[in-house]
Amino acid sequence: MYKAFYGLNDNPFSIAPNPHYLFLSDRHREALAHLTYGLGETGGFVLLTGEVGTGKTTVSRCLLKQLPDNTDTAFILNPSLTEQELLATLCDELGIQYGESPSIKQLTDLISQYLLKNHQNDRNTVLIIDEAQHLRPEVLEQLRLLTNLETDTKKLLQVILIGQPELQQLLKRQELRQLAQRITARYHLLPLTVEEIQLYVQHRLQVAGRFEPLFTKKACKALHKFSGGIPRLTNLLCERALMAGYGQSKVPIDHHMIKQAAAEVLGELPVESSNKWPLTIAASLVIAFGVSLYLFFPQQGSNHSANTASATQSYNQTQTTQASNTPQNTSGSQMIVRAAMSQSRSIDNAFAGLFALWDKQPIIGLTACQAAKQQGLLCHQQQGNWNSIARLNYPAVVYLEDQQANQFYGVVVAREGEQILLQLSEQQLWVNKDWFNRHFSGTFELLWKATGDIPREISRTSNLSQIQWLENSLAMIGQRSARLVNSFDNNLEQELMSFQRQHGLKSDGIAGNQTLVQINLYLNQQGPRLSKQAGRS
Repeated sequence: MYKAFYGLNDNPFSIAPNPHYLFLSDRHREALAHLTYGLGETGGFVLLTGEVGTGKTTVSRCLLKQLPDNTDTAFILNPSLTEQELLATLCDELGIQYGESPSIKQLTDLISQYLLKNHQNDRNTVLIIDEAQHLRPEVLEQLRLLTNLETDTKKLLQVILIGQPELQQLLKRQELRQLAQRITARYHLLPLTVEEIQLYVQHRLQVAGRFEPLFTKKACKALHKFSGGIPRLTNLLCERALMAGYGQSKVPIDHHMIKQAAAEVLGELPVESSNKWPLTIAASLVIAFGVSLYLFFPQQGSNHSANTASATQSYNQTQTTQASNTPQNTSGSQMIVRAAMSQSRSIDNAFAGLFALWDKQPIIGLTACQAAKQQGLLCHQQQGNWNSIARLNYPAVVYLEDQQANQFYGVVVAREGEQILLQLSEQQLWVNKDWFNRHFSGTFELLWKATGDIPREISRTSNLSQIQWLENSLAMIGQRSARLVNSFDNNLEQELMSFQRQHGLKSDGIAGNQTLVQINLYLNQQGPRLSKQAGRS
């Protein structure tokens, strides 16, 4: 229903397992590495635990895809079985035929024969049990007995147990100590961090066809707060927030909408403290102190008013204002900033300021990006922080929020150390990085000029000249010496994936269009810059 409104071609936050939306955070990759290592060992059991919805099944499905072709797998999703039922289910999964009402011994013999035959044919057998915390102790003991079948070098059946944290407690029982000693790899999957939630949300939006950020920085923080970093809960909250945004015709999704979605999905919200006495007392002390200063230093009060009038006049004349730390100028500077913020509610006005830096202008009847394309420029929208803007070193339209969470727009024009030259409406103000970070919502847009055609992608199958260009480009960005490569090797893939993760791109080791645009933004030398030397801040 809302897909066309947001520019999506699919529902990005369905809780149904869809391999196209596979997102592997660093934690998921580490879990996958542990499981792969465990299967490579000679032991019989590998253990993966985690809270509900953290992505355990996602990791197991990814593992299945990485298993060698000579592997037979059995997947048991409902482990609430007796010993006989478990053995029968394992036979069903492996295609082992058995008669009516077989005994445990008959089923065990059939499975043993199958495992021996598989070994002779150089095939491996892996059993994966999901929701394994529901296994009964006697069933787990039966599994251990199955893994007794072995050669001098390996177990003929390897078992992956996937379950909630209770599974760890179950395996600590005295009667299961022999099984616990056979676990060759363990990993407990933790929830996603705030940064990973941002990457997760943007990844799913990109798969669904939207590459522009849709959730503000504060919205992603709220998602992490209310979901606890659980991907499944994050999906539910995002889905509900998108429905609300569609109903209100509102873009982007902000933290207020996430809070409302949490109230609807979770049923209740954390109770916020209503004790306002400390704030009231503090405010009273500030007012009293200010009145005392005015009474004891009336002459300074007069100078203060004069400076305020002078600063306001400077604002009306559209001159650059430098915020001063002296008492006389502080109030006047704050008035100028507040006035400029109130007049900066239009993103079109902000883009007009950005166009002017490129010696271009908006075109009536066209969007900013359409007008840019007509004049030989390209638009690029990204989500990040001040460091993201500083690294790219381009002037940018920035999405800002005041103390009441009302949105306004500015243009980052230049930077000098910790100071940022920000244009709000027609007023240019020097603000410090702390002020900027307090108001920046995380979304920014810039203009750039491509120097040539950008290929659709560079991958392992690309020609060597493109692969070498990718190596040279990543080396230049990373300020390291480039290697002479003769293939798209693992080192290049890891460098590329690190670059993709750093910039909120799909970390798939393939330089697609979005990745190549990001690389070209670094390499391009045309157009205005924030400072003569790009740097991290």
